[in-house]
Amino acid sequence: MYEIDAKDVYYRDLNERIREAIREHQRDIVLHNVCGQYYIGCGLNDKDIKITINGVPGNDLGAFMNGPTIIVNDDTQDGVGNTMNGGKIVVYGHAGDVVAYSMRGGKIFIEKDVGYRACIHMKAYKEMNPTVVIGGCAGAFMGEYMAGGTLILLGLTRSEEKPITGMYLATGMHGGKIFIRGRVDEHLLWKEAVIVSPDKEELKKIEEEVKEFCNLFKIDYNKVMDEEFVKVVPKSTRPYGHLYIPGP
Repeated sequence: MYEIDAKDVYYRDLNERIREAIREHQRDIVLHNVCGQYYIGCGLNDKDIKITINGVPGNDLGAFMNGPTIIVNDDTQDGVGNTMNGGKIVVYGHAGDVVAYSMRGGKIFIEKDVGYRACIHMKAYKEMNPTVVIGGCAGAFMGEYMAGGTLILLGLTRSEEKPITGMYLATGMHGGKIFIRGRVDEHLLWKEAVIVSPDKEELKKIEEEVKEFCNLFKIDYNKVMDEEFVKVVPKSTRPYGHLYIPGP
């Protein structure tokens, strides 16, 4: 294990120290006293690398990442997994806005709530098919312009005063699947998306991912799975097609 104290370290310097450790063949890196440094893990490729973060990392954690595992023992800021291609990010806390923006592969597990526009423009690419599991609730515009991949929202923190998602759920969605545990008020849903029941294969996928989530966060799997899931999908793969004027 290779430890780095990030206290008062400028984000560029911290990221260079991480890359220098990797060049020296360190594969298990622990960062202490992280406080808002950007781009940690950005663009890293080695599947054998594990970065553990003690503290709150800044925006774009794991952006463009292609294989490593990042563990965050606290909350995270915006843009977790931005355009991520592969690997795994596990957040033992809350995450900010635009989680998994344009994510193309890998997995993200977040224990608690996320902000606005979670999984905006998430997509699948060839053999890559990303998965995001959120344990708590989400803000408005979740799944906006989603084009592929799997998003599972468990809503374990929901209450009468706190809906499982904000308004405009699945706005512009044209691919992928959103699975939500429990009931979803249809007034939260974009008019071009629909709520249906998952099929048997989809239920197997949900069970597999929720089991991994529960193992990571030490949550009772049977209790989580005691409530039914619904599926949100787009009515069309071209939801705005009617707005375009056909060519001559």
